[in-house]
Amino acid sequence: QVQLVESGGGVVQAGGSLRLSCAASGRTFSTYAMGWFRQAPGKEREFVAAIARSGRSTVYAVSVQGRFTISRDNAEKMAYLQMNSLKPEDTAVYYCAAGNIQAMGASYYDYWGQGTQVTVSS
Repeated sequence: QVQLVESGGGVVQAGGSLRLSCAASGRTFSTYAMGWFRQAPGKEREFVAAIARSGRSTVYAVSVQGRFTISRDNAEKMAYLQMNSLKPEDTAVYYCAAGNIQAMGASYYDYWGQGTQVTVSS
């Protein structure tokens, strides 16, 4: 089992950057693929990015491709989401999640953090 805690959210102007962090507890972090999802008010939770257990494979939503970068540090039990060139439509609560496979569907992830708010002002 793993527990996840996100941090790094905040308010930023359009065009700015933020780096989200996801701290994991437990000894088995390296056995999980990690994903980032987001949920805006009145909308369904949507996939943002995912990274394989080794970190060698990543996948992104089309809407963030080229602007966001997912990474992980298995020794530190951390996952990250570097967000550049932020847009107002990126405003949402961002969640990190852990699962057995690198996937775009939320149902593939078994463990979720509590979320961190990202607000991008125009």
